[in-house]
Amino acid sequence: MIRRFALCLSLCAGLAQAQSDPATAALAASDRLEQASVMLGQAETASDRVAALTATVQAYEDGLVALRDGLRRAAIRQRAIETDLNARSDEVARLLGVLETMGRAPAPLLLLHPSGPTGTARSGMMVAEVTPALQSEVENLRAQLEEVAVLRQLQDGAADTLRDGLAGAQEARAALAVAIQDRTDLPRRYAEDPVQTALLIASTETLDAFASGLSMTIGGDVTGEAPDATDLRGQIALPVQGQVIRRAGEADAAGIARPGIIIAARPRALVTTPVAATLRFRGPLLDYGNVVILEPAADVLFVIAGLAEVYGEPGQILPEGAPIGLMGGESPPIDEILTETASGGGIRATETLYLEVREGQGPVDPATWFALQ
Repeated sequence: MIRRFALCLSLCAGLAQAQSDPATAALAASDRLEQASVMLGQAETASDRVAALTATVQAYEDGLVALRDGLRRAAIRQRAIETDLNARSDEVARLLGVLETMGRAPAPLLLLHPSGPTGTARSGMMVAEVTPALQSEVENLRAQLEEVAVLRQLQDGAADTLRDGLAGAQEARAALAVAIQDRTDLPRRYAEDPVQTALLIASTETLDAFASGLSMTIGGDVTGEAPDATDLRGQIALPVQGQVIRRAGEADAAGIARPGIIIAARPRALVTTPVAATLRFRGPLLDYGNVVILEPAADVLFVIAGLAEVYGEPGQILPEGAPIGLMGGESPPIDEILTETASGGGIRATETLYLEVREGQGPVDPATWFALQ
């Protein structure tokens, strides 16, 4: 279905070359989803299934976002054209009437004038002057009507494309979770002491206290070379695609100010390590929900909270871009997505992720490490 929809769009894309081109955007999104489907099939035989499936999930996410954005823009464009045509209904009716009259009358008869040869010559000159403008108006009207037809066809075929894309994304996420669980090739700096971790969780009431006591959860010798992201300060990308809606120290609706930032993200969005780091903790913690704590450099911790699912084992050294969890929520039903896009609504980032950076024994502004713009 995705392939058929892409073919349809490829035939229609050239008709919608306005400043905002929804047909071309939706075509690119459809191609992206088609590529993701192929990637999902190839991931089974990839040498690094985790990396392959991570790229597949991200391809599905990008394709679905782009498709929904293209559909939204298509709906806005269609309404703009229809509004313009409705506002010009009298003008269009007159134009069609003139064209119909000209089509019925023989060409020589149109140029005859009752006043004789002089009037006929003048009428011919007038017709010669009016015809190019009339032809231009006809071409403009035809282009608008064809574009409306294209945009309607685009939206009519969107349901199956969205359904296939959402199903493929869900399949890729499930396969990714299994691949991470089966992974054995990551280096480890240490083995976690689960008893000490449980005691630390039970005995601490603040994130400060927990972070300070993390060293007690290390069991056995510390081996392996620790990552060091110090040179990347201020340039690190966020761990999830989203928008920063609250900066460090800004109070929320309840008047609570935290030292970290809040990122609005889409439901079920993939969360990855922003840089290579040691996984120090993952699991439920206090009132933060599921938490992942990364150590990208000595005495530096990235605390990432609010995930629905978390991946990995404490002590592992994760490469940059490795999946560490999924956001919560559920993708809305197909009908709801189509209703939103038809009304011109954007993609709702309904989930929030908390990101805190700690150096030494205290928090610092995440903007010192992350590129927040």
